[in-house]
Amino acid sequence: MGSLNVNLCGIEMDNPVIPASGTFGFGYEFAELYDINELGTFSFKGTTRDPRFGNLTPRIAECYSGMINAVGLQNPGVEKVISEELPKLKACFNKPVMANVSGFSIEDYAYTCEKLDKEEQVGWLEVNVSCPNVHGGGMSFGTQPEAAAEVTKAVKAVTKKPVIIKLSPNVTDIVSIAKACEEAGADGISLINTLLGMRIDLRSRKPVIANKMGGFSGPAIFPVAVRMVYQVANAVNIPVVGMGGVSSAEDVIEMMLAGATAVEVGAANLVNPYVCRDIIRDLPEVMEKYGIQNLNEIIGGVK
Repeated sequence: MGSLNVNLCGIEMDNPVIPASGTFGFGYEFAELYDINELGTFSFKGTTRDPRFGNLTPRIAECYSGMINAVGLQNPGVEKVISEELPKLKACFNKPVMANVSGFSIEDYAYTCEKLDKEEQVGWLEVNVSCPNVHGGGMSFGTQPEAAAEVTKAVKAVTKKPVIIKLSPNVTDIVSIAKACEEAGADGISLINTLLGMRIDLRSRKPVIANKMGGFSGPAIFPVAVRMVYQVANAVNIPVVGMGGVSSAEDVIEMMLAGATAVEVGAANLVNPYVCRDIIRDLPEVMEKYGIQNLNEIIGGVK
């Protein structure tokens, strides 16, 4: 069997498959279905400094080949994540976990990352400057190179663990933002977060979701994600984590050829809770089909 191992920012992973933040909770919910230690790792639910109820309902709208969500970073806040969620996770997951962090100010990001950096279970900090469905934060930090760099510098000043900046596709020049993060000290880049989308109810003539707009995800965005991963991977010298519409082992291979070292799976988890496990189990057969002995050899294989 071919080798599935990859190294992400200095941390060895058994395979490159990572359930994406917001689609896998804090992991222990899925541990009731299968052994989540089969995963490379996972990115846990977006965590903020203070507890958040999230946006008003309805928060979800179905689309062709995807969905729109405007959950709005509902979470119990970093203190409870550390005191309540991580101990539950430790009982069922024995690998380093990726902590996803959001904020509404640079101080928020720094505070939350500094707290999580001290946790033994946390391997990487995935800093989300790209959430499109919260007001006053999230994506506003990820659409300008200078703002993204400021967040990166502030987080790197208070952390020792690898910092991966999660970027938004809702920009005209993804490369300039990625390069600004790299220059500010980022250890990796993850992309893409959701595209900004909207649905309208024909009977009421009102937006389907209360927030009007939200993050569009699912198979329909996969070609956009591959393109952006390719652009960024060819512009920076730090690892890239690819995501956006991934739902099969073939998609993982394609993302890695575009330049991803590891690959996150998002909306597909909400359709099939076993999808990440199945992708990992399918990878050896797909690798054999395409003559791949070692996944590391195909990273950035398309120039």
